[in-house]
Amino acid sequence: MELVKQIAALIGAQLEGLTVEEIEKLLETPKNVELGDVAFPCFTLAKIYKKSPQLIAAELAKQLKGVLIIKAESVGGYVNLFYNQQTVAKLVLEEILKDPNHYGQLPMKNEKITIDFSSPNIAKPFSMGHLRSTVIGNALANIAEKNGYKTIRINHLGDWGTQFGKLIVAYKLWGDKEKIEASPIEELLKIYVKFHEEAVSDESLNDKARAAFKHLEQGDEEARELWKWFKEASLKEFQGIYELLGIQFDSLDGEAFYNDKMAIVVKDLEERGLLVESSGALVVELEDMPPCLIQKTDGATLYATRDLSAALYRKKEYDFAKSFYVVGNEQSLHFKQLFKVLDKMGYGWAKACQHVPFGMMLKDGKKMSTRKGKVVLLKGVLEEAIQEAKRGIEEKNPSLPNKEEVAKSVGVGAVIFHDLKNHRMNDVEFSLEQMLNFEGETGPYVQYTHARICSLLQKGNFDANNVSLEGLKKETWQTITTLQRFPQVIQKSFEQVDPSLIAKYCLTLSRHFNKYYAHTKILVDDETKVSKLTLCYAVAIVLKEGLNLLGIEAPEQM
Repeated sequence: MELVKQIAALIGAQLEGLTVEEIEKLLETPKNVELGDVAFPCFTLAKIYKKSPQLIAAELAKQLKGVLIIKAESVGGYVNLFYNQQTVAKLVLEEILKDPNHYGQLPMKNEKITIDFSSPNIAKPFSMGHLRSTVIGNALANIAEKNGYKTIRINHLGDWGTQFGKLIVAYKLWGDKEKIEASPIEELLKIYVKFHEEAVSDESLNDKARAAFKHLEQGDEEARELWKWFKEASLKEFQGIYELLGIQFDSLDGEAFYNDKMAIVVKDLEERGLLVESSGALVVELEDMPPCLIQKTDGATLYATRDLSAALYRKKEYDFAKSFYVVGNEQSLHFKQLFKVLDKMGYGWAKACQHVPFGMMLKDGKKMSTRKGKVVLLKGVLEEAIQEAKRGIEEKNPSLPNKEEVAKSVGVGAVIFHDLKNHRMNDVEFSLEQMLNFEGETGPYVQYTHARICSLLQKGNFDANNVSLEGLKKETWQTITTLQRFPQVIQKSFEQVDPSLIAKYCLTLSRHFNKYYAHTKILVDDETKVSKLTLCYAVAIVLKEGLNLLGIEAPEQM
């Protein structure tokens, strides 16, 4: 039984009006270590007991003593608890070592979560702008699995829409088949950018693009062949990037997949009396936001129609308990409208759908734009990061085996961690220099801490079947209490759909361990050596799992 659950049960035995689960959620970690190891706020009890929080805290503090707690103090409506360090250290390490591969794992819930993430546009480059959805979504899928859910990872490809009309027109005007076959994404981007530049002075290009897309929707053979070619070339390029990032999907059904499913949705809306004509278009009126546009005046469908079809299909196909859409915060209104329309259609499960927004990847303080050609290609950034890691290895550890493999883990890990250490709602300024700085609050710093521990365990001939938890000194305490918090961080990161909590946790654990390592001789042959190596082993287990949840590898040597 986890320590926090035991503490919650201990408090619950002295109280009425709150369940052990409610108490567990209220428990806090004091910012100052002098204020104790865990704090329980008594403010929610004031209404139940008709007393001030300060008085409740003072009375409760007198009752909370036991094997786990050596002292309880009341301070300003809080009860601050101080652990029995030897007892708790033993308890925490035993919990980790009992099943090293599953520390922090919640029981399986027999429930599914669909996670819609990445979703790049076909025939456009996979830019740094797509990194955020891709790595946030992948990390959330990992975290959801750790919380006991079965995840379905969906890459809802942008493989339909008016941009294909623009590309078809651009290809016919300026395309070079040989050049595109040699370097598809690069060449398609060039003609796409040229289209937008020319359309500024020649409005007829946009009319031609709309007509070309209409032909595509109607099944025109030439348009379909071009669309298919653009799509296959893009997917091949995207797959290389996903392999570098170590990401796999359960579904690649993009927007085009729902083309034959939209008429049913429009009919359903019509039969429910929800469709209203507005200036020749069909909309669903919504009380507290603009109407949701379902069908244009020319009969063409929109994002909303396709997303409604996708939501209905996913519910039928997967019967999800939750459905996450990891899409930038500029699409917030679209998802509010989508979920509201589903609700008006009478689908109670609309409440299980959640938009997981995030801030933008900026370059020089501005949003990157494919139309203007102002993009930084993700593939180039990953390759440069790997080369930088390789240079570092050649300089510091030239005899390292598997140099190529380690450089890939470190370089790619640096790019992923640089994104995920930020709260998802914050904008992230693209800086290759910061991304590839392997000191400070970076992925390589956490990876190096893990590799350093693996080296210590090897040099100390540590045997995982021969551990000791005796004789750990007081200087291990910060590391122990941080290890103890890992299961709660996993739960919180899922509840708040925020992978940055895991990234920040990994940095904190690394810092505490490195501080301990700097002041402690671990490989001295005395009676404490095995217990010190046991602590190191526990830290390595948790760091590896923390990185794994973020989608980052943990090399044993660097």
